[in-house]
Amino acid sequence: MTSQTLREARKYEEASEKLIKKEDRPLFHLAARTGWMNDPNGFSYYNGEYHMFYQYYPYDSQWGPMHWGHAVSSDLLHWRYLPAALAPDEFYDRDGCFSGSAIELVDGRQLLMYTGVVKERQRNGGVYEVQTQCLAVGDGADFEKYEKNPVLDETDLPEGFSRYDFRDPKMWRKEDGTYCCVIGNRPADGSGQILLFTSTDGFDWKYKKVLCENKNRFGLMWECPDFFKLDGKWVLLTSPQDMLPQGFEYHNGNGTLCLIGSFDESTDTFTEESNQSIDYGIDFYAPQTVLTPDGRRVMIGWMQNWDTCSLRMPDQPWYGQMSLPRELFIRNGRLFQRPVRELDEMRSGRVAYANVPVSGTVRLDKVNGRKVDMELVIRPKDPAHPYRKFAVRFAQDEEFYTSMSFRPSESILKIDRKFSGSRRAIIHQRRNAVNYRDDALKLRMILDRFSVEVFINDGEQVMTATMYTGHEADGISFFADGEAELDIVKYDLI
Repeated sequence: MTSQTLREARKYEEASEKLIKKEDRPLFHLAARTGWMNDPNGFSYYNGEYHMFYQYYPYDSQWGPMHWGHAVSSDLLHWRYLPAALAPDEFYDRDGCFSGSAIELVDGRQLLMYTGVVKERQRNGGVYEVQTQCLAVGDGADFEKYEKNPVLDETDLPEGFSRYDFRDPKMWRKEDGTYCCVIGNRPADGSGQILLFTSTDGFDWKYKKVLCENKNRFGLMWECPDFFKLDGKWVLLTSPQDMLPQGFEYHNGNGTLCLIGSFDESTDTFTEESNQSIDYGIDFYAPQTVLTPDGRRVMIGWMQNWDTCSLRMPDQPWYGQMSLPRELFIRNGRLFQRPVRELDEMRSGRVAYANVPVSGTVRLDKVNGRKVDMELVIRPKDPAHPYRKFAVRFAQDEEFYTSMSFRPSESILKIDRKFSGSRRAIIHQRRNAVNYRDDALKLRMILDRFSVEVFINDGEQVMTATMYTGHEADGISFFADGEAELDIVKYDLI
């Protein structure tokens, strides 16, 4: 039975959505139906459609008591909103239904697992959030919370494991029909760890072991884990809080981490072999993956940054959007990403130029727009005399622009949105050390109305950033200090 809290949220979101114009939303990135969106939840394929749930506060474009928003898509790019799936309406989740996941049960029902939050006042007057794991079962549209919730709480944790940092369950079903789940947690040393739980039926869960320990290597608490097999390896994705930079590989604050290794399923032992960032840009966090019916592993993240949430108009009726869906694969021991191939179906109006000399500022006929898929190959005109800097500026008019710039002598690619119209002194730049092979740099830039995602060297790295420059700023220009040469293929996305 639907609670009053959920009914009110559904009624509010349905009315509020009508006040937002279609052109004020991204074209092919999922954004909040209304109000606030953060982490992707329950990214799954069910009853012939992709389902994306998300952390959601419908009543304001700032973070508030977490609900689960809900949308479905047949192609991962065009989303249709469904009514909110969960609201904080029970004693065990009254202060929020935090992140979680979704799978299909053997009987055909859809199972959601999420973190229920209850604020607990401490003796010193402070407030901590007690976090437990809860279930809801439904038909892909409406969900009933499980009568035995919470199914995992502090009594299921070994001594010294935090009941305040115990969140974000990601489930999967093994080939033998049993269920597994990874959950982020903090041990006594205050660092992060990922715990493994198992179940025979999806309802009765048991603690198995610590799958992976941070030991204060990458930030502190590890949030939003995902664990899956890919190209013969096993991949653990997580989002560490309070990171310190390690050269250009990891940046300060809330970051992303990919661990690649092997997994012995007989002993449930994960052995790390390599580590890397998932995204090297400004706005990407808490990614979650799905296995598509045709066998691809596709990832979507929250295309935002906790430290830049003031970069928006205060009266904006929605805030928060998801990244482009990205196909994942492993090459030479690294995680590679490419835009989901369904995006190719949206391409229109091909424009191509080859061997364009660039010295100073250059603009090219029909190379403009804010909904664009653009492939660039940049090289020196004369390899014996490399250019000092190359830049592409976009979302550009007489006053504003965002840029990607590259200095071959340092092999550093930088994104910079300080001239995009922001009036806040937040993170506007991020630098990334890239592989500069054979004097050529390959970039694929995907622009939507409020974002850019740059896939570097066929997906070896990705840099993502949001921007809120007015739509009329649709210029694209190229600049070189020295003499560069450019190949470009550009499509409009419709």
